[in-house]
Amino acid sequence: MKILVLNAGSSSHKSCLFDLTQSSAASLAPEPVWRAALDWTHAAGQVELTAQNQAGESIKEALPMTDKAEGLAAMLNTLVQGPTQVLGDLSEIAVVGHRVVHGGRDYMDSVRIDGQVKAAIRRLIPLAPAHNPANLQGIEAMEQILGNLPQVAVFDTAFHARMPEAASTYPGPYHWVEQGIRRYGFHGISHQYVAQRAAHLVGQDLAQLKILTCHLGNGCSLAAVKDGMGVDTTMGFTPLDGLMMGSRSGSVDPGILIHLIRQEGYSADQLDELLNKQSGLKGISGLSNDMRLVVEAMEQGHPQAKLAIDLFIHRLRREMGGLIASLGGLDVLVFTAGIGENSPLVWRRACAGFEFLGLQLNAEDLKRAKEDQDIAAPNSAVRVLVIHTQEEWAIAQACVTLLQPVA
Repeated sequence: MKILVLNAGSSSHKSCLFDLTQSSAASLAPEPVWRAALDWTHAAGQVELTAQNQAGESIKEALPMTDKAEGLAAMLNTLVQGPTQVLGDLSEIAVVGHRVVHGGRDYMDSVRIDGQVKAAIRRLIPLAPAHNPANLQGIEAMEQILGNLPQVAVFDTAFHARMPEAASTYPGPYHWVEQGIRRYGFHGISHQYVAQRAAHLVGQDLAQLKILTCHLGNGCSLAAVKDGMGVDTTMGFTPLDGLMMGSRSGSVDPGILIHLIRQEGYSADQLDELLNKQSGLKGISGLSNDMRLVVEAMEQGHPQAKLAIDLFIHRLRREMGGLIASLGGLDVLVFTAGIGENSPLVWRRACAGFEFLGLQLNAEDLKRAKEDQDIAAPNSAVRVLVIHTQEEWAIAQACVTLLQPVA
């Protein structure tokens, strides 16, 4: 089975192809045989297309086009011709899996796409105005290019959709609940994958473990996983809630926003820009949303950079403690995504203070690795894992599951 995975965004499209003809849907992710991306921010009136195959052949070119469907067609063309060719014909693709950001309360699992699913994605655009339109556009472009091929929607919110009402409800007026204003959570594809991978690594049944997964990248969120399900998370109605992030504030006192509206005359758009793009590591350091650059500045004595790192860790540990309480204990702690997979400083400082749980790191061997790793000391009561998230493979696995014939 050949599975095409598409992550369609407003300013970029990323895609890869898995060939399961000679492999199975095991827990360890295989390498895609082809990857490609479209960058629509490259230059006015152009899109930058990059592609490479497993053999190491690659292309990079700027194409004079602005139509997204036309760009996707050009991207898929690199599958069947040119130096990155890996297929004889596009008809060899068995299914297309899509990352769809918002499934609302409608979808708790991945689903095969039909007219009803597309209508739901469209109806949920107000909850994800920057993402669902692009996701839907990608689905419709694949229909146009590939015809009546099975397509699967894998929702970023689905893993959190079974949270208890006490965890998903905001303490505002009850009609918020009726309006669909609730904690949805995001990064669900990543949280689900690393939780399943963690259970595999420790050799235990996922349903028997209490797992805290820390997805730390430019966007950051935590998830509490118990009985194999997400029972609490830090992101909420939008991805702005919860942890301090690269350029997002995370949770702030709503009274601050009221103050800025009343005293400074801020508009909704100005608040959006402030909280989503000018806050977090970038806002406090005054330098960058890139953790690596902020750490480097801190080590050179930059006071705002030091405050940014201290604040990031403080907020992270506070939210970790809250979700450990939701779990009622902790068996496995997982770090993943760009910061989570690559920052020993964050591992050390995030875990400091949780010794009362019996958590101990292997202090002599805290370094980045290409493979998933256990960084806890041998006698630690809590296993601490660094897992490379494989969202594309998780989407491909969902496609395999949905297309398997029922016994």
